[in-house]
Amino acid sequence: MQETSIENPIRCSGIGLHSGQKVDLAFYPLPAGSGIHWSVKGAGGCRFLELSPHNVVDTALCTTIGAGDIRVGTVEHVMAAIRGMGIDNILIEITGPEVPIMDGSAASFVYLLKQSGIKYQRQTKKAYVVTRDAHLEDKGKWIRVKPASEFKIRYSIEFPHPMVGRQEMEFAATSDDFAQDVARARTFGFLNDVQALQGQGKALGGSLENALVFDQTGVINSDGFRYPDEPVRHKVLDLIGDIGLLPYPIIGSFEVHCSGHALNTAFARHLYSYQHTYLQLVELNDQFKSCSPAVPSLADVCAAHA
Repeated sequence: MQETSIENPIRCSGIGLHSGQKVDLAFYPLPAGSGIHWSVKGAGGCRFLELSPHNVVDTALCTTIGAGDIRVGTVEHVMAAIRGMGIDNILIEITGPEVPIMDGSAASFVYLLKQSGIKYQRQTKKAYVVTRDAHLEDKGKWIRVKPASEFKIRYSIEFPHPMVGRQEMEFAATSDDFAQDVARARTFGFLNDVQALQGQGKALGGSLENALVFDQTGVINSDGFRYPDEPVRHKVLDLIGDIGLLPYPIIGSFEVHCSGHALNTAFARHLYSYQHTYLQLVELNDQFKSCSPAVPSLADVCAAHA
């Protein structure tokens, strides 16, 4: 199985969900073996962020990565699109404090990546394979992973709302399945919470155009649900994006209950910190499920794109 990048640079603009500011976002192809890199463009030029769960600096309302005085918020939907599409080498350039929310899902980013074109490269794809069970729990929320021959998720949520309640989803990842079954699921919230956040100067870019919003009895979006179980599908999307902060994709079977960005990224840090206990980096053959040992290698391409 070969690594992939995109064919051509591609750009978009949008509003940040939490800042309400206009943000420009661009994707650039990178050579094989480069990995995924973030670049924050400002008056002083481009500054780069390493892809690592250790660079998560905030998980209130979204996942924010940073180093020093550089911060980028709401990275989870872009990372979900990149991981969901199986892209290994790409530069994400942003001018602003957070990724544009677009329609509240990963669908716009999937569309952009497809429009750019997916390019296969002459290097074998690498992935982390889970070799041992791992578990993390906090106040009734939990994530477990165990060894498996593919990346798959079983996710459950429970909300005391008549239109949500208990929802469950099982997902086994391919790029087509992600685009069809997960990518269009929007971030969701409850009207009272949204109004309270905006009263505190947060979620300033939030609207019915970029979120699924519930009042006390139902959905107030005129178009209703995109999926009957849209909330749990969006939780699967968020998990893919948060776990996607690991330097390589991961192969294992996840079971998750009522997790959020804090627990997702804490679990990713736990796996990464103890990777010699839980993970093995492998090269994937054409059957995907058959693996052979690989030598760790992560190219530093940031200087070439400064």
